[in-house]
Amino acid sequence: MTRTTRRALLTAAAALPAAPRLAGAQAWPNRPIRWIVNFPPAGAADIFSRTLAEYFGNRLGQPIVVENRPGAGGMLGADIVAKARGDAHTVMISSAASHGIGPVLYANVPYDPLADFTHIHSVATFPTILIVGPNVAVATMAELVALARARPGEITYGSGGNGTMNHLTGQLLARAAGIELTHVPYRGSAPAMTDVMAGNIPVLMESLPTAMGNIQAGRMRAIAQSEPERSATLPNVPTFAEAGFAAATSTNWFGFSIPAGVPPETAARWEQEIAGALASQQVRDRFATLGVRPGTLGSAAYTALIREELARWREVIRAGNIRAD
Repeated sequence: MTRTTRRALLTAAAALPAAPRLAGAQAWPNRPIRWIVNFPPAGAADIFSRTLAEYFGNRLGQPIVVENRPGAGGMLGADIVAKARGDAHTVMISSAASHGIGPVLYANVPYDPLADFTHIHSVATFPTILIVGPNVAVATMAELVALARARPGEITYGSGGNGTMNHLTGQLLARAAGIELTHVPYRGSAPAMTDVMAGNIPVLMESLPTAMGNIQAGRMRAIAQSEPERSATLPNVPTFAEAGFAAATSTNWFGFSIPAGVPPETAARWEQEIAGALASQQVRDRFATLGVRPGTLGSAAYTALIREELARWREVIRAGNIRAD
Protein backbone atom coordinates (compact mmCIF):
# COMPACT_ATOMS: atom_id res chain seq x y z
CA MET A 1 0.00 0.00 0.00
CA THR A 2 1.46 3.34 -0.95
CA ARG A 3 1.91 6.18 1.47
CA THR A 4 -0.60 8.27 -0.52
CA THR A 5 -3.23 5.52 -0.39
CA ARG A 6 -2.70 4.97 3.33
CA ARG A 7 -3.07 8.71 4.02
CA ALA A 8 -6.29 8.81 2.00
CA LEU A 9 -7.77 5.87 3.94
CA LEU A 10 -6.87 7.40 7.29
CA THR A 11 -8.45 10.70 6.25
CA ALA A 12 -11.64 8.94 5.20
CA ALA A 13 -11.78 6.91 8.42
CA ALA A 14 -11.31 10.03 10.53
CA ALA A 15 -14.28 11.60 8.80
CA LEU A 16 -16.64 8.69 9.49
CA PRO A 17 -17.57 9.54 13.12
CA ALA A 18 -18.66 13.01 11.99
CA ALA A 19 -21.16 11.69 9.47
CA PRO A 20 -23.84 10.48 11.93
CA ARG A 21 -23.66 13.75 13.85
CA LEU A 22 -24.13 15.76 10.67
CA ALA A 23 -27.06 13.60 9.60
CA GLY A 24 -28.70 14.03 13.01
CA ALA A 25 -28.24 17.80 12.92
CA GLN A 26 -29.90 17.94 9.50
CA ALA A 27 -32.77 15.60 10.41
CA TRP A 28 -35.07 18.42 11.50
CA PRO A 29 -37.57 19.00 10.10
CA ASN A 30 -38.19 15.58 8.65
CA ARG A 31 -41.99 15.78 8.44
CA PRO A 32 -44.65 18.52 8.12
CA ILE A 33 -44.75 21.15 10.86
CA ARG A 34 -48.04 21.34 12.75
CA TRP A 35 -48.79 25.00 13.55
CA ILE A 36 -51.56 25.25 16.16
CA VAL A 37 -53.71 28.40 16.17
CA ASN A 38 -55.58 28.49 19.46
CA PHE A 39 -58.18 31.03 18.26
CA PRO A 40 -60.71 31.05 15.40
CA PRO A 41 -59.87 31.94 11.79
CA ALA A 42 -59.37 35.64 10.93
CA GLY A 43 -58.33 36.60 14.46
CA ALA A 44 -54.94 38.08 15.33
CA ALA A 45 -53.27 34.75 16.16
CA ASP A 46 -54.58 33.25 12.92
CA ILE A 47 -53.38 36.19 10.82
CA PHE A 48 -49.92 36.18 12.41
CA SER A 49 -49.62 32.40 11.98
CA ARG A 50 -50.60 32.40 8.32
CA THR A 51 -48.43 35.43 7.54
CA LEU A 52 -45.37 33.71 9.00
CA ALA A 53 -46.24 30.34 7.46
CA GLU A 54 -46.52 32.00 4.05
CA TYR A 55 -43.14 33.65 4.55
CA PHE A 56 -41.47 30.35 5.38
CA GLY A 57 -43.03 28.53 2.42
CA ASN A 58 -40.49 25.82 1.55
CA ARG A 59 -37.67 27.53 3.44
CA LEU A 60 -37.56 24.78 6.06
CA GLY A 61 -37.85 21.96 3.55
CA GLN A 62 -41.20 20.75 4.89
CA PRO A 63 -44.77 22.07 4.56
CA ILE A 64 -46.37 23.98 7.42
CA VAL A 65 -49.92 22.90 8.25
CA VAL A 66 -51.87 25.64 10.07
CA GLU A 67 -54.58 24.14 12.27
CA ASN A 68 -57.19 26.20 14.15
CA ARG A 69 -58.00 24.70 17.56
CA PRO A 70 -59.91 27.46 19.42
CA GLY A 71 -61.61 27.20 22.78
CA ALA A 72 -61.38 28.16 26.46
CA GLY A 73 -59.75 31.53 25.81
CA GLY A 74 -56.95 29.97 23.78
CA MET A 75 -56.15 27.34 26.38
CA LEU A 76 -57.43 24.35 24.42
CA GLY A 77 -54.91 24.86 21.61
CA ALA A 78 -52.15 25.76 24.04
CA ASP A 79 -52.75 22.50 25.90
CA ILE A 80 -52.25 20.53 22.67
CA VAL A 81 -48.80 22.06 22.32
CA ALA A 82 -48.00 21.64 26.02
CA LYS A 83 -48.78 17.91 25.80
CA ALA A 84 -46.55 17.48 22.73
CA ARG A 85 -43.45 17.62 24.92
CA GLY A 86 -40.26 17.09 22.95
CA ASP A 87 -42.06 17.27 19.59
CA ALA A 88 -39.92 19.52 17.41
CA HIS A 89 -42.62 19.61 14.72
CA THR A 90 -45.44 21.21 16.80
CA VAL A 91 -45.53 25.00 17.28
CA MET A 92 -47.96 27.79 18.16
CA ILE A 93 -48.56 31.50 18.50
CA SER A 94 -48.72 32.16 22.24
CA SER A 95 -50.40 35.28 23.59
CA ALA A 96 -51.40 37.32 26.61
CA ALA A 97 -54.70 35.40 26.63
CA SER A 98 -53.22 31.89 26.72
CA HIS A 99 -49.98 32.57 28.61
CA GLY A 100 -50.47 35.77 30.61
CA ILE A 101 -54.10 36.03 31.69
CA GLY A 102 -55.84 32.67 31.29
CA PRO A 103 -53.45 30.76 33.58
CA VAL A 104 -54.17 33.16 36.48
CA LEU A 105 -57.86 33.73 35.73
CA TYR A 106 -59.18 30.21 35.29
CA ALA A 107 -59.16 27.37 37.78
CA ASN A 108 -57.71 24.00 36.79
CA VAL A 109 -55.59 25.24 33.89
CA PRO A 110 -54.24 22.06 32.24
CA TYR A 111 -50.72 23.35 31.57
CA ASP A 112 -47.95 25.43 33.09
CA PRO A 113 -47.42 28.50 30.87
CA LEU A 114 -43.69 28.48 31.59
CA ALA A 115 -42.57 24.92 32.39
CA ASP A 116 -44.53 23.23 29.58
CA PHE A 117 -43.18 25.45 26.77
CA THR A 118 -40.01 26.76 25.24
CA HIS A 119 -40.79 30.36 24.34
CA ILE A 120 -38.85 31.38 21.24
CA HIS A 121 -39.55 34.98 20.24
CA SER A 122 -42.14 37.72 20.54
CA VAL A 123 -44.07 38.14 17.28
CA ALA A 124 -46.29 41.21 17.50
CA THR A 125 -47.61 43.92 19.80
CA PHE A 126 -50.46 46.41 19.49
CA PRO A 127 -52.45 48.64 21.82
CA THR A 128 -55.88 48.50 23.34
CA ILE A 129 -57.83 51.55 22.16
CA LEU A 130 -60.31 53.46 24.32
CA ILE A 131 -63.17 54.27 21.96
CA VAL A 132 -66.37 56.26 22.31
CA GLY A 133 -69.48 56.16 20.17
CA PRO A 134 -70.17 58.90 17.61
CA ASN A 135 -72.76 60.63 19.81
CA VAL A 136 -70.77 60.68 23.05
CA ALA A 137 -69.81 64.25 23.94
CA VAL A 138 -66.30 63.36 25.10
CA ALA A 139 -63.18 64.25 23.11
CA THR A 140 -60.32 63.59 25.55
CA MET A 141 -59.36 61.34 28.44
CA ALA A 142 -59.64 64.32 30.79
CA GLU A 143 -63.25 64.85 29.79
CA LEU A 144 -64.08 61.16 30.17
CA VAL A 145 -62.49 61.02 33.62
CA ALA A 146 -64.37 64.17 34.71
CA LEU A 147 -67.64 62.63 33.52
CA ALA A 148 -66.93 59.36 35.34
CA ARG A 149 -66.11 61.22 38.56
CA ALA A 150 -69.35 63.15 38.33
CA ARG A 151 -71.34 59.95 37.73
CA PRO A 152 -69.63 57.14 39.69
CA GLY A 153 -70.40 53.70 38.31
CA GLU A 154 -72.80 55.01 35.65
CA ILE A 155 -70.30 55.04 32.78
CA THR A 156 -70.15 51.63 31.17
CA TYR A 157 -67.49 50.23 28.91
CA GLY A 158 -67.69 47.16 26.75
CA SER A 159 -65.12 44.55 25.77
CA GLY A 160 -65.10 41.31 23.85
CA GLY A 161 -65.35 39.24 27.01
CA ASN A 162 -64.82 38.92 30.72
CA GLY A 163 -61.15 38.50 31.64
CA THR A 164 -59.83 39.57 28.23
CA MET A 165 -56.85 41.89 27.88
CA ASN A 166 -59.20 44.71 26.89
CA HIS A 167 -61.41 44.16 29.95
CA LEU A 168 -58.42 44.14 32.29
CA THR A 169 -56.93 47.23 30.66
CA GLY A 170 -60.17 49.02 31.50
CA GLN A 171 -59.72 47.94 35.11
CA LEU A 172 -56.16 49.27 35.11
CA LEU A 173 -57.36 52.60 33.74
CA ALA A 174 -60.13 52.93 36.32
CA ARG A 175 -57.63 52.30 39.12
CA ALA A 176 -55.06 54.69 37.69
CA ALA A 177 -57.63 57.46 37.26
CA GLY A 178 -59.42 56.82 40.54
CA ILE A 179 -62.79 56.36 38.84
CA GLU A 180 -65.48 53.71 38.84
CA LEU A 181 -66.39 52.22 35.47
CA THR A 182 -68.91 49.42 34.95
CA HIS A 183 -67.77 46.65 32.63
CA VAL A 184 -70.16 45.12 30.09
CA PRO A 185 -68.75 41.87 28.70
CA TYR A 186 -69.75 40.71 25.23
CA ARG A 187 -69.20 37.40 23.53
CA GLY A 188 -66.72 38.72 21.05
CA SER A 189 -65.63 42.04 19.61
CA ALA A 190 -68.23 42.30 16.83
CA PRO A 191 -71.32 42.70 19.06
CA ALA A 192 -69.43 45.08 21.36
CA MET A 193 -68.51 47.34 18.45
CA THR A 194 -72.06 47.18 17.11
CA ASP A 195 -73.45 48.39 20.43
CA VAL A 196 -70.99 51.27 20.84
CA MET A 197 -71.68 52.44 17.28
CA ALA A 198 -75.43 52.22 17.96
CA GLY A 199 -75.08 54.24 21.16
CA ASN A 200 -76.13 51.40 23.46
CA ILE A 201 -72.90 51.73 25.45
CA PRO A 202 -70.76 54.88 25.53
CA VAL A 203 -67.24 53.43 25.78
CA LEU A 204 -65.40 50.45 24.34
CA MET A 205 -61.99 48.92 25.01
CA GLU A 206 -60.86 47.19 21.83
CA SER A 207 -57.71 45.96 20.11
CA LEU A 208 -56.38 48.21 17.39
CA PRO A 209 -56.37 45.69 14.51
CA THR A 210 -60.01 44.81 15.23
CA ALA A 211 -61.26 48.38 15.61
CA MET A 212 -59.13 50.15 13.00
CA GLY A 213 -61.59 49.89 10.11
CA ASN A 214 -64.48 51.41 12.08
CA ILE A 215 -62.24 54.12 13.53
CA GLN A 216 -60.94 55.12 10.12
CA ALA A 217 -64.49 55.13 8.74
CA GLY A 218 -65.61 57.52 11.50
CA ARG A 219 -68.10 55.12 13.04
CA MET A 220 -66.22 55.25 16.36
CA ARG A 221 -63.77 57.76 17.86
CA ALA A 222 -60.47 56.76 19.44
CA ILE A 223 -59.68 58.76 22.60
CA ALA A 224 -56.51 57.12 23.91
CA GLN A 225 -54.30 54.07 23.46
CA SER A 226 -52.62 51.79 25.96
CA GLU A 227 -49.06 51.24 24.69
CA PRO A 228 -46.12 53.36 25.90
CA GLU A 229 -45.75 54.96 22.45
CA ARG A 230 -48.35 56.14 19.99
CA SER A 231 -49.25 53.78 17.18
CA ALA A 232 -48.07 54.88 13.73
CA THR A 233 -51.57 53.99 12.54
CA LEU A 234 -53.19 56.47 14.97
CA PRO A 235 -50.49 59.12 15.42
CA ASN A 236 -52.93 61.77 16.68
CA VAL A 237 -54.34 59.60 19.48
CA PRO A 238 -52.45 60.09 22.77
CA THR A 239 -51.36 57.31 25.08
CA PHE A 240 -52.74 56.71 28.57
CA ALA A 241 -49.38 57.85 29.92
CA GLU A 242 -49.59 61.15 28.03
CA ALA A 243 -53.05 61.65 29.52
CA GLY A 244 -51.54 61.24 33.00
CA PHE A 245 -52.35 57.56 33.63
CA ALA A 246 -49.08 55.71 33.07
CA ALA A 247 -50.12 52.92 35.46
CA ALA A 248 -52.72 51.85 32.88
CA THR A 249 -50.08 51.21 30.21
CA SER A 250 -50.44 47.75 28.68
CA THR A 251 -49.67 45.89 25.47
CA ASN A 252 -51.44 43.13 23.62
CA TRP A 253 -48.62 40.70 22.87
CA PHE A 254 -48.21 37.58 20.81
CA GLY A 255 -45.21 35.30 20.44
CA PHE A 256 -43.92 32.05 19.00
CA SER A 257 -43.63 29.02 21.27
CA ILE A 258 -42.89 25.30 21.03
CA PRO A 259 -43.25 22.43 23.50
CA ALA A 260 -40.76 22.01 26.31
CA GLY A 261 -38.16 19.33 25.77
CA VAL A 262 -37.34 20.18 22.17
CA PRO A 263 -33.58 19.93 21.48
CA PRO A 264 -31.77 23.24 22.15
CA GLU A 265 -30.35 23.35 18.62
CA THR A 266 -33.86 23.20 17.16
CA ALA A 267 -35.07 25.95 19.49
CA ALA A 268 -32.08 28.08 18.47
CA ARG A 269 -32.86 27.45 14.80
CA TRP A 270 -36.46 28.55 15.33
CA GLU A 271 -35.31 31.71 17.11
CA GLN A 272 -33.09 32.57 14.16
CA GLU A 273 -35.80 31.82 11.62
CA ILE A 274 -38.54 33.80 13.42
CA ALA A 275 -36.24 36.80 13.89
CA GLY A 276 -35.45 36.70 10.18
CA ALA A 277 -39.12 36.53 9.25
CA LEU A 278 -40.01 39.50 11.44
CA ALA A 279 -37.21 41.53 9.85
CA SER A 280 -38.39 40.73 6.32
CA GLN A 281 -40.17 43.39 4.30
CA GLN A 282 -42.92 40.91 3.42
CA VAL A 283 -43.94 40.39 7.05
CA ARG A 284 -43.36 43.99 8.14
CA ASP A 285 -45.59 45.32 5.35
CA ARG A 286 -48.37 42.92 6.25
CA PHE A 287 -48.18 43.81 9.95
CA ALA A 288 -48.19 47.54 9.14
CA THR A 289 -51.57 47.22 7.42
CA LEU A 290 -52.93 45.86 10.72
CA GLY A 291 -51.46 48.54 12.97
CA VAL A 292 -49.13 45.93 14.48
CA ARG A 293 -45.49 46.24 15.56
CA PRO A 294 -43.25 43.21 14.85
CA GLY A 295 -41.84 41.60 17.99
CA THR A 296 -38.25 42.26 19.03
CA LEU A 297 -37.75 39.98 22.07
CA GLY A 298 -35.63 36.84 21.76
CA SER A 299 -36.17 33.68 23.77
CA ALA A 300 -34.86 34.85 27.16
CA ALA A 301 -36.54 38.27 27.01
CA TYR A 302 -39.85 36.86 25.78
CA THR A 303 -39.88 34.26 28.55
CA ALA A 304 -39.18 37.01 31.09
CA LEU A 305 -42.09 39.05 29.68
CA ILE A 306 -44.48 36.13 30.17
CA ARG A 307 -43.30 35.67 33.76
CA GLU A 308 -43.81 39.40 34.47
CA GLU A 309 -47.24 39.47 32.83
CA LEU A 310 -48.46 36.49 34.84
CA ALA A 311 -47.55 38.32 38.04
CA ARG A 312 -49.09 41.58 36.88
CA TRP A 313 -52.44 40.18 35.75
CA ARG A 314 -52.71 37.93 38.80
CA GLU A 315 -52.65 41.07 40.96
CA VAL A 316 -55.15 42.94 38.73
CA ILE A 317 -57.56 39.99 38.75
CA ARG A 318 -57.29 39.64 42.52
CA ALA A 319 -57.76 43.35 43.18
CA GLY A 320 -60.76 43.58 40.88
CA ASN A 321 -62.29 40.29 42.08
CA ILE A 322 -62.57 39.31 38.42
CA ARG A 323 -63.92 35.88 37.60
CA ALA A 324 -64.14 33.92 34.38
CA ASP A 325 -67.53 33.60 32.69
